[in-house]
Amino acid sequence: MPLILFAAGCGSDDGATGAASGGSSGVKVTGNVGAKPTVTFPSGSPATKSSYEVIQPGTGTQVKSGDKVIVNLTVYDWDGKTNAAQGSSYDNKAPETIAVNAQLPQVLQEGFTKVKHGGRLLAVLANDSVAPQQQTSPAEPTKVFVFDVVGTQPPALKAATGKETGQSIKGVKVDNPGGEKAPTLTTKTGEKPPGDLVVKTVIEGTGAKVQPSQTLTVHYTGKIWGTDKKFDSSWERGEPAEFPLGQVIQGWQQGLAGVPVGSRVVMSIPPKLGYGDQAQQNIPAGSTLVFVVDVLAAY
Repeated sequence: MPLILFAAGCGSDDGATGAASGGSSGVKVTGNVGAKPTVTFPSGSPATKSSYEVIQPGTGTQVKSGDKVIVNLTVYDWDGKTNAAQGSSYDNKAPETIAVNAQLPQVLQEGFTKVKHGGRLLAVLANDSVAPQQQTSPAEPTKVFVFDVVGTQPPALKAATGKETGQSIKGVKVDNPGGEKAPTLTTKTGEKPPGDLVVKTVIEGTGAKVQPSQTLTVHYTGKIWGTDKKFDSSWERGEPAEFPLGQVIQGWQQGLAGVPVGSRVVMSIPPKLGYGDQAQQNIPAGSTLVFVVDVLAAY
């Protein structure tokens, strides 16, 4: 599980503001940026107020709101007793990407914009950073994060980019107009729909392969097998969709994991990996779904 999910559910709450640099939490961080930090806690009860402190400002590019920052992070539970480490991306050698946006607790939104690439940020997330409707009982322990900013995720592509493969699914047609124009998907066919998931690469991208735990930015069009009835299209809305891959239908989870960023794929998803016997707004029960998907970014 990504370590930053420890901060998820903290939600954004304007009442939780960052302390000035040199924050008042009393937590000390030593060691060099680029290696796992040593964290020392003050005696007594944990902080009840969220705060951040710039440990090292960094010398690279300034982090801005809206950036997707790549970080190494180390997490502690500050309970005033064992103050146990909960994990570090330095141990599993898997830096994480965090979108600096309104989904983050206020202290992180503010703190990240005070550091540059190569910088180190300490953040204390107490229960004042949890929106009242999300507060659980009993309260979560105060979390302490040390973030080392490695870089920034490049902005999402506008459309798939790469080499056309000539692959397709029998009975389904994808026309690629090129550039940033939407592909055309045709699913009117007398062919019997496949009983299992079928994924074909139409354009092969050259980016990193999608991991199941990532959040994706995609453009897509969805139609019903056999009828050519379109039920959804991000292209028509004029804005790509962004979602954690783990929160969409099974067909997408299985079909997009391992696909290189920049690719265009066409997927035929049987009912058992789609919506099954449940009718959706524009989708009859038991439908085989066909999607053409451009994978524009993954983080």
